[in-house]
Amino acid sequence: MLIEYTRKVSKASGITIFLCYIPVMKRIILFALLAMALIPAVQAQYSEVTTGADRISEWAPKLKGKRVALLVNQTATIGNTHLVDSLLKLKVNIRKIFSPEHGFRGTADAGEKVASGKDAATGLQIVSLYGAHRKATAADLADVDIVIFDIQDVGARFYTYISSLQEIMESVAENHKKLLILDRPNPNGDYVDGPILDTAYRSFIGMQPIPVVHGMTVGEYARFLNGEKLLKGRVKADIEVIACKRYTHKTYYALPVPPSPNIPNMKAVNLYPSVCFFEGTTLSLGRGTDKPFQVYGGPKQPNTGFSFTPCSTPGAKNPPLKDTLCYGEDLSNAPETVPAPGRRLELKWIIKAYNEAPDKSRFFTSFFNKLAGNNILVQQIKSGMSEAEIRKTWEPGLAKFRATRAKYLLYAE
Repeated sequence: MLIEYTRKVSKASGITIFLCYIPVMKRIILFALLAMALIPAVQAQYSEVTTGADRISEWAPKLKGKRVALLVNQTATIGNTHLVDSLLKLKVNIRKIFSPEHGFRGTADAGEKVASGKDAATGLQIVSLYGAHRKATAADLADVDIVIFDIQDVGARFYTYISSLQEIMESVAENHKKLLILDRPNPNGDYVDGPILDTAYRSFIGMQPIPVVHGMTVGEYARFLNGEKLLKGRVKADIEVIACKRYTHKTYYALPVPPSPNIPNMKAVNLYPSVCFFEGTTLSLGRGTDKPFQVYGGPKQPNTGFSFTPCSTPGAKNPPLKDTLCYGEDLSNAPETVPAPGRRLELKWIIKAYNEAPDKSRFFTSFFNKLAGNNILVQQIKSGMSEAEIRKTWEPGLAKFRATRAKYLLYAE
């Protein structure tokens, strides 16, 4: 681990080291000293980002005398303290907490119904905005002046936090309230890729005609929704974004808190836009293992020497292919990439798995088209098109989207 880390540190710092002829023990000592010397510089590269929530002096005065609601989950933190606890210490009048998919504490399974109730730790009212009651009503907002949105996103169209953002924007617009967005970096914000959603396939995992990887923070995405008049009824929400400081779309940002139960680390964050396509197949993508979104496989795939067995775990109580031995591929050795030229959504794994499937007629489920945002990608894969050929069909839509997206960016590319 030390050698691997110092290699990363050396590369990040632009230092070339030639150690071929140094005795092993001296080499280890040198690596240790080098790591100690360079760790502060690397930590600075990662930790200099100040999130919107961290900029307390910017947003706290805006809450004075206001009745406040928050749409937040476990990622809404200031250092090691939850935003709710910080607001309570500041004597902010919190009326209620709205919670997204996975709940306020972020422990519910994907798609699991999250009930409203009271938060055990604070006694605050929690109103679930996932499931049948996805949108805050006039009654929900009657005793509220301003809503705070602070949720860490991962930058993929089918990650539902941006859908919750859209619906709270519509609610505040319709009920003449204000939305304060505490922005956070997008860990996949350095590239734009994938097919553009066909609105005939609109759903909660894809509400707008954007690519799978949209390359925007939630603050930028809110500006995009407003500016392009994409909210229901073409309403415009009264929003204010507290932007991050010292962040660009090329900044590496390691998430301090897992954004959902099955995105436990940065490897899963990086792989998520590509590996999530397996949700629309009969294979497992590792839910119910210690490597969710970092492996894929199924019981009838070729035995290449790697196998895993999904089981019931917190956040994946009944995962696909539960208690079934699966053969497939381990992607967890993929590097925790920093933003770099060439980063892209990968189709190679889904294409490979399909080509190796013994029963191709049962490989895809109807959910795949919702993830893809169209019924074209599945046909392209079935017809044997190469990844390069498929990617070429995305380019006209991506070029147009990039031009539109550019109008709403808050951070340098």
